[in-house]
Amino acid sequence: MSKATFDPKTYNLSSNEAFATVLQKHLSRRSLIKGGLGVAGMSLLSGFGLSGCSDDDKSSAARGTLGSSSETLGFQSIPGSRTDAVVVPEGYNARILAPWGTPLNSTAQAYRPDGSNTAVDQENAVGMHHDGMHFFPIEGSSTDGLLVINHEYIDEDALHPDGPTIDPVTELRTSAEEIRKEINAHGVSVVRVQLINGEWQVVANDPLNRRFTGATEMDIAGPLANSPLLQTRYSPAGDVTRGTSNNCGNGSTPWGTYLTCEENWPGYFMNSAASRPADQDRLGIPNDGTRYGWHHLAGDPSEVDQEFARFDNTPTGASALEDYRNEANGFGYTVEIDPYNPTAKAVKRTALGRFRQESRTFGPLVEGEPVVSYAGHDSRFEYIYKFVSDALWTAADANPVDRLATGSKYMDAGTLYVARFNEDGTGDWLPLTLDSVTTDGQTLGSLFATQADIILNTPGAADAVGATPMDRPEWVAVDPVNGTVYFTLTNNSDRETAAAVSPRVGNEFGHIVRWNEDGIDRFNWEIFVFGAPAIADADTNRSGLTTANQFASPDGLIFDGRGIMWIQTDNGAEAVTEQTNDQMLAVVPSRLRDSNNDQRVVDASNQDELRRFFVGPNGCEVTGLAFTPDHTTFFVNIQHPGNWPFSDNAAEAAPEGVTVRPRASTVVVRRNDGGPIGV
Repeated sequence: MSKATFDPKTYNLSSNEAFATVLQKHLSRRSLIKGGLGVAGMSLLSGFGLSGCSDDDKSSAARGTLGSSSETLGFQSIPGSRTDAVVVPEGYNARILAPWGTPLNSTAQAYRPDGSNTAVDQENAVGMHHDGMHFFPIEGSSTDGLLVINHEYIDEDALHPDGPTIDPVTELRTSAEEIRKEINAHGVSVVRVQLINGEWQVVANDPLNRRFTGATEMDIAGPLANSPLLQTRYSPAGDVTRGTSNNCGNGSTPWGTYLTCEENWPGYFMNSAASRPADQDRLGIPNDGTRYGWHHLAGDPSEVDQEFARFDNTPTGASALEDYRNEANGFGYTVEIDPYNPTAKAVKRTALGRFRQESRTFGPLVEGEPVVSYAGHDSRFEYIYKFVSDALWTAADANPVDRLATGSKYMDAGTLYVARFNEDGTGDWLPLTLDSVTTDGQTLGSLFATQADIILNTPGAADAVGATPMDRPEWVAVDPVNGTVYFTLTNNSDRETAAAVSPRVGNEFGHIVRWNEDGIDRFNWEIFVFGAPAIADADTNRSGLTTANQFASPDGLIFDGRGIMWIQTDNGAEAVTEQTNDQMLAVVPSRLRDSNNDQRVVDASNQDELRRFFVGPNGCEVTGLAFTPDHTTFFVNIQHPGNWPFSDNAAEAAPEGVTVRPRASTVVVRRNDGGPIGV
């Protein structure tokens, strides 16, 4: 998530033992740096795991049963950088592709550097502040495909010629045109791109080019479909909603669709009523205004179908059919998009849970077993979730005739779990169902009337069953070689009490936790790498990072198909930002082995295996990553840059004294010799 949209308030008021405390106890029990994830057997559920490792001595498990990638990194770690340009290793080049405002069809006018493009232009052009992303090949091609890009939020000063128009007396927004443009700058872009004469280009007017905005109608599926909890004046049946917003991380399904995750959506709504639904308080919907003031234009003569009024969820009518008290109930989900079908509606998959979702990734597929996916709630002291489908995987579904119907099969019915981490390195998956036992010996059925009610307040249900509050779980990635699951815990500077004991446990710099599954409801975990400045003391820099790979606030996390893991940062720690802008590092985790062939964590003995590959321009966040099938091209996004891009060459900085309007952009990275990236 961008620091610009981060909500620092703590909404989890439960007394559940936090991960900082669990980790502190765990570190006192054993040394993570010397340990490794041993493996005792293969999980029948997900094809990997740590069977029978419920005691503290995981090193006694069977050795070497997890697979290992054959790839080794073929570049040297690059120095940190603090310039208005992208930096890549020697032998690589970086070009600009699909920056904000790029027309997708002939309805949109060309991008205007003064910010004067219209709302209609923006509805038909690439959105703002690129984030999660995936490349969908056309007929398996590595030179022709669909780039699907999230757009997390907006910069009003860059979006409009002179920023938003605000009445100086009332301090309210006054331009419906500006607000429509802002709504249209949110959402997702589907962009046809092709490699032509060695350069990637957007295919103008391609019939597959498409925008999903903050106003696009979308279907509701799963437990909340057709529920009274989704009824509004616009959708009396509770079966549709308008728009998707704050689209941060992403995922892709085994059947060829795109998943976009709605993260800091609560700030787009408000409810000033004295008595509010529990989910609104638990998830953080404000009571005194919205992020951009879109509700200010409610009642404007040009307003259509209460397009602005819907952001104020304060009840005004006799029932939900007369107002928008339930409008926010249509947000907070994983949204499925079929990029290959230009007429298919997007679908919000409510069974997967409702929270501030960052990304979603699937575990290994096993014929005849359930389909498993993971996601995290990116806020301080929030949770990690797993969804296990009722339907059993069939290999034929990898190439279905109807992709969204297949999505319904595997994502509309199943069991939602939340994670509890134990100090001995084990963990429990706690189901969120009506018969689940709460920490006070009751059941969720005594607190929630239906499964739809549980989904609506997913974190409230997780509070009740005793889940572990984490340090802002962001992106999740699963090693394609062996199925180990990795999760970035970006940071949590609110850990003041813990930080007084240990700055490491305070988690100022973030870390990456990993685990292997042990059946359906158990797992075994450890910290793979601790973020830290190289100059920090040993208690803080537990992974022994050097100037060649120091980082903080790990955010984006992606495996490519070869088993190389790419770590992206959204850093706010001064000790690291003084040395380098946000960056991307690479490591092949499955190759880190000890003498017994157990997987190892990053430590002082294997520093050269974690290397800095990419550094972004000043002011930016490096986020989103997508590869072509042959791994000769990768696409990475630059969000909220400062004075960039100056030209089509992403590695070229503006001359001194020259200022450009910042444009979030996708950067295309290729080797000069056309070979595979990173090796």
